[in-house]
Amino acid sequence: MLIGILQTGHAPDQMRPILGDYNTMFEELLSGKGFTFQTWNVAEMDFPNSVAAADGWLITGSRHGVYEDHPFIPPLEQFIQSAFVANVPVVGICFGHQIMAQAMGGKVEKSTKGWGVGRQAYLYGDEEITMNAWHQDQVIEKPALATTIASNGFCAHAGLLYGQRGFSVQAHPEYGDQVIQGLINLRGVGVVPDNRLAYAQSQMGQPNSSARIAQDIAEFFHLPREAAQ
Repeated sequence: MLIGILQTGHAPDQMRPILGDYNTMFEELLSGKGFTFQTWNVAEMDFPNSVAAADGWLITGSRHGVYEDHPFIPPLEQFIQSAFVANVPVVGICFGHQIMAQAMGGKVEKSTKGWGVGRQAYLYGDEEITMNAWHQDQVIEKPALATTIASNGFCAHAGLLYGQRGFSVQAHPEYGDQVIQGLINLRGVGVVPDNRLAYAQSQMGQPNSSARIAQDIAEFFHLPREAAQ
């Protein structure tokens, strides 16, 4: 099964030689689960010719806000809408989670609660899971056709499910502690409040549910689907 990675941003330059870029992080996360991958750098206006160019789509995180005026955002929203119509599954992470919600009628804003960074706990169905997060923007109104599947007191719509068409989470199952440490060093100091960075630092080495979410993403992509008529 070919998964098209729609890359909407890049890891810091200094991190890439060691940890890879966002697309390679997802390839590693989903390794061994029956997928091959191809990346389109949509942030640089490199778009697939069709939603049928892959069997499923994964939208990465980004430094950009989905409500900002960037050339790639309107065509990416249209691509998401077209994939939903064609019944081609879409998965979104962080920015990907937000752009899916915005494309389908939800609302995203810079949260008055500030930054959520490091290991966060979420209610996921009837269980608690943990994942690393790095965001200030949030989905504050979910689309009507989406069901909230993950939440906590900081982020009410931390996971959304759009039937068999879309699955998205605000946190980063692809981020290990090394990525969080790199973001603290390269993008956090002087931007994210010191107490939030200190919290993220204090959570290093704790277990998280990334493998569980990776399995759920894989199972979502592998669901049997009929092509849209």
